[in-house]
Amino acid sequence: MTLLLDQPAGTATPRFRAFGPRQIDDIAQRYGLDPSLRDGISLLAKVLPFRTNQYVLDELIDWSRPETDPMFRLIFPQRGMLAAEDERTLATLVRTGAAAPEIAAVVHRIRAGLNPHPSGQREYNVPVHRGERLPGLQHKYRETVLYFPTQGQSCHSYCTYCFRWAQFVGDPALRFAAPDPHQLVDYLRAHREVSDVLVTGGDPMVMSTERLRGHLEPLLDVDTVDTIRIGTKSLAYWPHRYVTDPDADELLRLFERVVAAGKQVAVMAHFTHPRELRTPVVDTALRRIRATGAVVYCQAPMVAHVNDQADTWTQLWRAELAAGAVPYYMFVERDTGPYDYFKVPLARAVEIFHAAYRVLPGLARTVRGPVMSTTPGKVIVDGVESRADGRYFVLRMVQARNPALVGRPFRAYYDTSAAWLSELELAPEVPQDIRQAVRP
Repeated sequence: MTLLLDQPAGTATPRFRAFGPRQIDDIAQRYGLDPSLRDGISLLAKVLPFRTNQYVLDELIDWSRPETDPMFRLIFPQRGMLAAEDERTLATLVRTGAAAPEIAAVVHRIRAGLNPHPSGQREYNVPVHRGERLPGLQHKYRETVLYFPTQGQSCHSYCTYCFRWAQFVGDPALRFAAPDPHQLVDYLRAHREVSDVLVTGGDPMVMSTERLRGHLEPLLDVDTVDTIRIGTKSLAYWPHRYVTDPDADELLRLFERVVAAGKQVAVMAHFTHPRELRTPVVDTALRRIRATGAVVYCQAPMVAHVNDQADTWTQLWRAELAAGAVPYYMFVERDTGPYDYFKVPLARAVEIFHAAYRVLPGLARTVRGPVMSTTPGKVIVDGVESRADGRYFVLRMVQARNPALVGRPFRAYYDTSAAWLSELELAPEVPQDIRQAVRP
């Protein structure tokens, strides 16, 4: 039975209100931002998407030191996140009062150079059904289809490192979106190997419960679908969605109905920093979700300036476990967007993962990482091995386009600067099928 109307005592019912680029000056004035910091945010927000809300501003950011605060860096685009030459060009245009079309052209060029759709999402992931490409779906792994409802292509707040940033910049040509689930259901009936549907975005939890129901309920009649995943950052950025929003109770009843129909509801929560788990309302939200029979799994990338310390991950995974959620993946930041600002070398990432992992209680050791979501599949860095002929990364595919590659270990030469699979040199003995998948 869902915990209805269970919210922290004495709290008023908050109303969601989004703030975007037009409110940057108001935010700066209210929270006392230095003018140079404000100007940098305004400049970078012309290229990178910016959106936040009152809960994030009041509860998650330390305004006494915003320039070094990890949550501030997570939310606000700022200087250093773009290539220096691109930033100088854009700043000059703005300072000299260039015409809007000229600025827009430079913004378009900069975005095009930020690898808006990494890992072959457009080239290889979009399925073809009855001779037609289905742009609101992705089918990369045999058992799993990703579904992008049109109404879910925003978030309660944007992350500056988001690998799906191209969904939010207002360019329809860059967006994955499906208006309704009809093509999805038709595709699933023709592909009975699919047992898992991931509803993603953006964030599907920005939708009303009524709209979300229209996307989920048709899946209940597809007998081959066992699990419905919901990819969301809402528990970190707007936990009121499950507690005090007008249709919060209705949402939880929807989860209950899906579970009662024999499907597993997996809420794929995106917690990037332990501070996101420290408010009473997020604890209440997690308890209410779990009471429906849904399971909460937690994942996030390691990103420089935000969570690239072992103690941060230890705190994060312990907090997730204490809240009844399952630590699932530590990802490697994808090669997209302001990648050079946020990337962490693989050698450093594996050190941080192992340092955090070894002090966890056993129940939190469900987490896997560091994992790269690459074109051929999810590649985990299991560790570093020293042999007579040198040092190597020990790698393994935990998911792959070609299921025959899953679980297969392989090696690459140890490199202290490499931050992505494409930067690694494979060892000579790597089998040909893996080599061809990794180096097509």
